[in-house]
Amino acid sequence: MDATLISQVIGTGSIRPAANSSHVLGNHGLYEVFPETEEEIAAVLRAAYEQGWTVIPMGGGTKRGFGGTEANTDILLGLSAFRGIVDYAPGDMTVTVKPGTTIQEINTHLAAHGQMLPFDPYWPRHATVGGVVATNDSGPKRMRYGSVRDHVIGMRVVYPNGRIIRTGGKVVKNVAGYDMNKLFIGSMGTLGVMSEITLKLRPLPPFQTLLLLAFSRSDFTQIRSFAVSLLDSLMEPVSLEFLSPAVNQYMSGGNGYALAIAFEDEEKAVRYQEEWVKARLPKDTEILSWEQEEAAEWWMRFARLPPSALSSGDGEETMAIKIGSKNLDVLEIVKTCHELGERYDLAVQTHGGVGHGITRVYLRGNPAHFAAYLTEIRSLAESRGGYAVIQHATLKQRRELDVWGRQPAAFFLMEGIKRTIDPRRVLNPNRFIGGI
Repeated sequence: MDATLISQVIGTGSIRPAANSSHVLGNHGLYEVFPETEEEIAAVLRAAYEQGWTVIPMGGGTKRGFGGTEANTDILLGLSAFRGIVDYAPGDMTVTVKPGTTIQEINTHLAAHGQMLPFDPYWPRHATVGGVVATNDSGPKRMRYGSVRDHVIGMRVVYPNGRIIRTGGKVVKNVAGYDMNKLFIGSMGTLGVMSEITLKLRPLPPFQTLLLLAFSRSDFTQIRSFAVSLLDSLMEPVSLEFLSPAVNQYMSGGNGYALAIAFEDEEKAVRYQEEWVKARLPKDTEILSWEQEEAAEWWMRFARLPPSALSSGDGEETMAIKIGSKNLDVLEIVKTCHELGERYDLAVQTHGGVGHGITRVYLRGNPAHFAAYLTEIRSLAESRGGYAVIQHATLKQRRELDVWGRQPAAFFLMEGIKRTIDPRRVLNPNRFIGGI
């Protein structure tokens, strides 16, 4: 196979041999193709289906270290040039975008109309909407706004055989039949390539603030009691993120555990909620606060915490783990993750949402200790009915370790769907759970 053959079969000239034959994160391609239209995407997949080629779609590359045990496929389908806003209806509060558009691009455009895309993935300057939807990625503010699944209302998808389908619609009240969007959200790009995504929006909040509660004592009974009182109240925090001492030190220069509480609303409503928190501070707790642009900048720095393909060039091996659990279990999980880091002599940053139950762990140090650390963390999560998956690691690590952990009860359905839609395993082979 060579570029000339690919060009003849696909009918496009935007093809080149890969600059490097391999990548430390794997998920690479022998040839890179950069389609600029939906028709070109369909042509690439149709040719791959007929010729027996394998294809990895990629946008900004921030998720390159997530899943997969393949060093190379035949074609890396680069979607970074397939970007832009297709349709925007401010009155309906919906936007339709191409998958290569970054989250920051979308929100910059929407801000001029007083609206926003209400999910906050990591590395938003580089993370494309296609990659975010394919991995169902979201950040601390999912506590208030929900996950990616809650905001996708329609798609155009190119199947592995080149067939183009539409799911959902372009209006919010689209309730007829099964919601096919959910089939592709979080599927790791194993079922199709999204060519258009329609999303519902939110008004841009006129005022935002961030309160950081720094606990001088690691009294988890007291911290838990405060968190429960806030969750049981009529207050509406956007996030309730529990930070390990390492994250607190990095973000604010403080020591010990901390709780980041964000409010977004009319200023009067935000001020009321701030006063509610300040009146109920646990004993020996210090409070820092940021408003408006300063609060937004704090969250932008926070979004750059995880290791990714963009930050893995310093020679130090890293790993990111995502843990799902009951929301209040996050307090104990963050504590355990931090303490295990000290035991295994690893630099560990960890934080978790006390409102939504997702904990993130970022490891640096001797990779020989990663396996034992992962085993203990996964055992803890599964003992509490949760899970732990590797979200970023080198190809070598992903081949040696179990990225996904225990298979879900519905795995046979997932496997059957993959077999039906992609019987020739064209898209992202072995990228998802169970080798899907």
